[in-house]
Amino acid sequence: MDVQSPPDAPRRRAAPAVICYDPATLPDPGLTTLRSARATADMTCQITVPPREGRCFDVPAGHFFRISTIEGSQVGDLNLWSAANPSERFYSGKSRALHGTHLSIGDRLWSSFPHLRPLATITEDTLAWYGIDADGGGVHDVIGTRCDPYTHHLLSGEDYHHCCHSNLTRALMAHLDLTREAAEPLVHDVLNVFMCTGFTRDTGQYFMKASPARPGDYIEFHAETDLIGGLSACPGGDCGAQHSSDQARCYPLLVEIFAPRIQPADRPQPTRNGYGWPA
Repeated sequence: MDVQSPPDAPRRRAAPAVICYDPATLPDPGLTTLRSARATADMTCQITVPPREGRCFDVPAGHFFRISTIEGSQVGDLNLWSAANPSERFYSGKSRALHGTHLSIGDRLWSSFPHLRPLATITEDTLAWYGIDADGGGVHDVIGTRCDPYTHHLLSGEDYHHCCHSNLTRALMAHLDLTREAAEPLVHDVLNVFMCTGFTRDTGQYFMKASPARPGDYIEFHAETDLIGGLSACPGGDCGAQHSSDQARCYPLLVEIFAPRIQPADRPQPTRNGYGWPA
């Protein structure tokens, strides 16, 4: 059914946009202090995530972890959990609301309610130059979810077992010795590392385009608390044409963990959000 525009439609559309959350009111991430600590850091661990697979890794509080493309342009789906309590996990929707649709240097990865505290802070990003392109696309998005076998089956009627959701589930099962039934509910919406995405301006549909990442590009994080990370090397490769298939050319991703020799004395681990329910 066609819906006719009301006479005052132009005036209604012309209402000014108001930023919901002023980023200036967020706590300062302290990048200068973090970069000073990073300059003293030594690499302690490397994990290679094979194409179309997932791996988990531990990052102690105060350490840094870097995700790099090493052989070709490749998208990764990142989950983060509190090591002390994996039910506290990265909250992509709130991180999007606080920082924007795509994250980069100085933005933080916030945790789920009722904790709502920073789990990690982005300290370096070799793709920070990309910004927002003419199509409205940007890199490292928190607007998509993760490719998953359920949506794949819904759209195609086929079972595909190497979606990022499946990869992250299996990786967490192995890392924490959990059953699938216990691990799968802990897998959550991701930071789509290196993925270039946006919304079409005419229909508002989620789109992807070939990642601008090249071998040697990386994004680096500071762990604000003890973390478990989960990373899937997406079966879409650079996501320039398709995902959830065996047709795309895919490459491994590298995770490196760095331990600083000097920890900032004035940077305690973030505490649980201070909101208190009324009695």
